[in-house]
Amino acid sequence: MAYSILMIEKGVARLTLNRPEVHNAFDDSLIAELNEHLNRLHVLAEAGEVRAVVLGSEGKSFSAGADLNWMKRMVDYDLKDNLADSRKLATLMHGLDTLPCPTLCRVQGAAFGGAVGLAACCDVVVASVKAKFCLSEVKIGLSPAVISPYVQRALGERQMRRYALTAEVMDAPTALALGLAHQVVELDALEDAVDAMLATLLAGSPQAQRATKALLASVVQSPDSDATREHTCQVIARLRVSQEGQEGLSSFFEKRRPVWAESNNTSNASERRS
Repeated sequence: MAYSILMIEKGVARLTLNRPEVHNAFDDSLIAELNEHLNRLHVLAEAGEVRAVVLGSEGKSFSAGADLNWMKRMVDYDLKDNLADSRKLATLMHGLDTLPCPTLCRVQGAAFGGAVGLAACCDVVVASVKAKFCLSEVKIGLSPAVISPYVQRALGERQMRRYALTAEVMDAPTALALGLAHQVVELDALEDAVDAMLATLLAGSPQAQRATKALLASVVQSPDSDATREHTCQVIARLRVSQEGQEGLSSFFEKRRPVWAESNNTSNASERRS
């Protein structure tokens, strides 16, 4: 049975962890599935066929982190096996982090261990007040190693040191204050909040969003260099003369919705009627 579900409709991909009976804990099988889904989504997003990805899960927990049975098996792994296993998880985090289109993470409950990495790899995190986040690895003699670049980017170095070393649980308001979550709502308002944020993302130019994600990933590497400054000039100049850039500017001055927003509005209306 598949541990995850990928559904794509009208440019929106919903990638859902589907192991509620074990709080959506992940093992090698789930990681392999998610990597396959992300490979497909990279191609579709680059082609403009997927506008946004919503990452979520079934049940009351977002994800409990590593599956206990998987961890028991890893006890007998040698260094080579552990390296191979870790590299697959690293591929998952990198694949999610580098998706060309906007990504939105829906966190309804507990997100422990590697699940914090999944959230940190997404562009926007909408959480319920019942959400809890924990870098729990040091309590069992491990480290949040593979997810550390993404979580530290979200939390900042100072806060990362605290929470990675103490394994304290962050409640939703704390995650919001520290920058791990972007919005916190009541549990019964979570779906509406996710839909509203998704609509906001879909109002943007698909080409501009892809270019902006790539630009931000590049700028963070060397924010104040001649090469970076030239790169930023190249990006905006090319967007201005592109078809979508011209349409965006024309629609702004003509006080009308751009074509990508009109098509999205039509799709949403048809979804509401169906």
